Amino acid sequence: MADKKITLTKADRFKTFIRSYFLLSSFNYERMQNGGVAYTFIPAIKKLYSSKEDRAAALKRHLEFFNTHPFMANPIFGVTLALEEDRANGAKVDDAAISGVKVGMMGPLAGAGDPLFWFTLRPILLSLGASLAVSGNILGPILFYVLWNVMAFVVKWYSQEFGYRAGTAITDDVSGNLLQQVTRGASMMGMFVIGSLIERWVTITFTPVVSTVKQQSDAYIHWNKIPSGVKGIKEVLTQYNLGKGKSLDVNKVTTLQDNLDQLIPGLAALGLTFLCMYLLKKRVSPIIIILGIFVVAIVAHVVGLI
Repeated sequence: MADKKITLTKADRFKTFIRSYFLLSSFNYERMQNGGVAYTFIPAIKKLYSSKEDRAAALKRHLEFFNTHPFMANPIFGVTLALEEDRANGAKVDDAAISGVKVGMMGPLAGAGDPLFWFTLRPILLSLGASLAVSGNILGPILFYVLWNVMAFVVKWYSQEFGYRAGTAITDDVSGNLLQQVTRGASMMGMFVIGSLIERWVTITFTPVVSTVKQQSDAYIHWNKIPSGVKGIKEVLTQYNLGKGKSLDVNKVTTLQDNLDQLIPGLAALGLTFLCMYLLKKRVSPIIIILGIFVVAIVAHVVGLI
């Protein structure tokens, strides 16, 4: 055992945290994020091990297969830092123990990360920014950028610190029921948010006319009886009453979209969303789906369907 205990200071752990942002920089299809993991641990390895052989062995340990959600990797890094620190100070922590903790944690945390960040927090923050952007406010994209990165910073740093302090004890929570409950709740919230965004942002309007019916005399505005000037404008507005009063035309035109809205508003948009989800599940490229939507929309508009 070392005469003097080697301790990773907060500054050392912060170096690891900063490097964790580059986790996906060397992503590969053989060992996924292993290069980013090794790069993340370099400052800690240099601090903990003095000999070239020990540093090489530590880097080799962390070049094994690793793949998890990039925001949920930091608690794993925190636990691993604690294990490496114990090992450097003489504790009986072998390669299998360190690898086992990493492998045991990365799967459940990856499952929790997608619904929590991609399907819940990101749509919520995007909707906040988009609501400003559509009105021409430049703060829309800036707000999303700032909130998203602040959230990522807070989650990554404090989860890493929690993992470091908890050490191997965190694996008890990961293998237990708590993480499953969080994942389920995040998934439900994500589906709720996506559902609300579908109604707001996905719009399909079918224009074919289903029927044209002449209305009763008191159901529409008689334009030949409207006075001229400001008085006439006031009369029209009074009779029309923002679409809740008399009709502007003698004929009532019912389109296919009107019938669909009476059945289930937003049905076509929901159907398109489910179709895209099905194609993504079948591993169809998102670029192909986007181009396909463009082509179908243009053709449908040319033939008068939408």
